Amino acid sequence: MDRLDRPWEELLVLLDTNETKKVREYIGSLRSEDVVRSMSHLKKEDQLKLMGLLTPHDAADIIDDIPDVQAIDIIDDLQTDEAAAILNEMDSDDQVDLLAELDEKDAEAIIEKMEPSEAESVRKLIRYDPETAGGLMISEYLSFNKNNTIGDVIQYLQENSSQLQEYSIKYIYVESKDSFIGVLRMVDLLLSKASTRLSQIVIKDTKTINEYASLNELINFFNAYDFYGVPVVNEHNALVGVVLRKSIMEVEMEKANIELLETQGIIGGEELRSFPVFKRSGRRLSWLSVNIFLNIIAASVIAFYQDTLSSVIALAVFLPIISDMSGCSGNQAVAVSMRELSLDLVRPNEVLRVWFQEIFVGLINGIVLGILIGFAAFLWKGNMYLGLVVGGALTINTMVAVSLGGTIPLMLKRMGIDPALASSPILTTLTDMLGFFLALSFASLALVNISS
Repeated sequence: MDRLDRPWEELLVLLDTNETKKVREYIGSLRSEDVVRSMSHLKKEDQLKLMGLLTPHDAADIIDDIPDVQAIDIIDDLQTDEAAAILNEMDSDDQVDLLAELDEKDAEAIIEKMEPSEAESVRKLIRYDPETAGGLMISEYLSFNKNNTIGDVIQYLQENSSQLQEYSIKYIYVESKDSFIGVLRMVDLLLSKASTRLSQIVIKDTKTINEYASLNELINFFNAYDFYGVPVVNEHNALVGVVLRKSIMEVEMEKANIELLETQGIIGGEELRSFPVFKRSGRRLSWLSVNIFLNIIAASVIAFYQDTLSSVIALAVFLPIISDMSGCSGNQAVAVSMRELSLDLVRPNEVLRVWFQEIFVGLINGIVLGILIGFAAFLWKGNMYLGLVVGGALTINTMVAVSLGGTIPLMLKRMGIDPALASSPILTTLTDMLGFFLALSFASLALVNISS
């Protein structure tokens, strides 16, 4: 495998030479995905050295591309002046995302070193909850007074073109003093006479959203409207920012990734293999050490029925199947409840409604799965009672599993516990215990017929 496949090796050679120009040229020649991969292979000191050799603009591009946890780690370890110079080149929402994760004292030190206009924007945005419209909006938008003419706007755009390179200009926002009026499409700007006032062609009755609107409200808004972005206004209808559709999609994806990690027992947020070994180990052990005790509890049911199990060895083959299939059914219900909670389609106090909707699915699926496994047991051993025991156990356990899977996330949410983290281990332990108990209890009742 040559250095084209391992670009970080060439990058390390260049970093050792301290030749700024060659480092910048090499980074510029790489695809963004190769730069991201290279950053994950570099040691911390090499990452910081690279940031120092690049222009603030190029360094900002890298910080914007790499995972947030890695970006925060790098910004936190850079010199204050270097971090401020890089943040100056980033979009306002990205600036706030990074600074909000730093120690308050460190963040303030960086803000103090930023350009005054950038610092002012950050101070305005960082006061919002990160999962509200105010926390997700950008301040890089263009707004003009309704009395301005088309000629005024075009002249401004031409005179400030270099400063507006990073702006996503799809619309121009029109205001009257401190009140938002509407938007002006770029096509209207280009096709109208220079003397036309904005008030004559502005699109009024534009959809807006309040600065304190929640993430779920924003998600619902963009699901309902195919807009590039939405103006954010305060209680006085003054324009304070713009939330872009892409920002909401990024937040949704990030939340989904975090929830996926938590359901798999990785606690504390996103994990990368570039993290220190003990940090990664601690995050995983915090869940695994609890889960081992839950599994011991489930295994104790088997120990209690060890005489029955030793008499009916064939039953041991079906215990993990009963446990696994019930767990799969329950986790499907968990996934649906988690999704509905995230979209605000169900509330934590609607446990009975959710259970009522799940129990019928569990009944149908339980009967079908029970018949399949029972028939398999009968074909294998030619014993009808063995088929009834394993089939009956799986049927009942499936019904219980989907009932628990649908309602546990709601109950945990109501108690203030993260349902993504705790639902799966609780469900797994309960379905294992019940599955083993049902199969072994039924087997004890039918022991003579099964063993014959």
